[in-house]
Amino acid sequence: MTPTFSLNSKNKIPQIGLGVWQIRNDQVAQVVVWALAAGYRHIDTAKVYGNEVGVGLGIAQSGLKRTDIFVTTKLYLTDILDPQRGLHDSLTRLGLDYVDLYLIHWPFPFWQSAWKKMSTLVDSGLTKSIGVSNFSIKQLEALKKLGGFIPAVNQIELSPFSYKKELVDYCQSQGIIVEAYSPLTHGHLIQNQKISRLAAKYQHTNPQILLRWGLQHNFVILPKSTSQNHLKDNLNIFDFEINSSDMAQLDSLNQNYSVLFPGWSPQK
Repeated sequence: MTPTFSLNSKNKIPQIGLGVWQIRNDQVAQVVVWALAAGYRHIDTAKVYGNEVGVGLGIAQSGLKRTDIFVTTKLYLTDILDPQRGLHDSLTRLGLDYVDLYLIHWPFPFWQSAWKKMSTLVDSGLTKSIGVSNFSIKQLEALKKLGGFIPAVNQIELSPFSYKKELVDYCQSQGIIVEAYSPLTHGHLIQNQKISRLAAKYQHTNPQILLRWGLQHNFVILPKSTSQNHLKDNLNIFDFEINSSDMAQLDSLNQNYSVLFPGWSPQK
């Protein structure tokens, strides 16, 4: 089993999860089954991914108890004025009675109104925790002034090539768990020569070096893969540790790289 962090809601979140962005709905059920069989206990989806139905099917086919799986989905712009309806619709697609974490996917217009309403979803048992994704320090500060719940997590794009240290430090100082999506850069920078040298040094693969970097920064990491073997490999990162000088070298690779379109992923 993977390690867990305690959220500020007192719930536990597994430190490694399966990200399913850009996995087709007709493909994702099998991937979820493979991931859960390999040892994953955390699945991260969203309405806008268009694959909640397949994710729910994979969970049902896994044979695991619902309480053994941490499930995240996200509120999209189309439901920003009615988060309860958005979550009800997601739960219907997932075939679940509740999710473990419900996030505002991006700071859309009227996100402040949505955040005020989201606490009622916890009270009604539709989600155990609430949080945000792609929020900057400025937006998190504005959220704090609203009072009420502090986000359990802020899910942001993170890798050595997209290391938002100021934003990470702020979140961690506020007790907000940092979740790293696209930690493998969707494969775009995975063959970087410095990564390859460290992979040879530590006798692990390039993806494992990138994931271990996130692990040692105390992020929840959400690698995506549709390969059964790669899913297993992405969990095999607990048998080594990157030393401090090599971690600093990895930190220095930051180039504000993003796999997303400009403006979606905040830098600080």
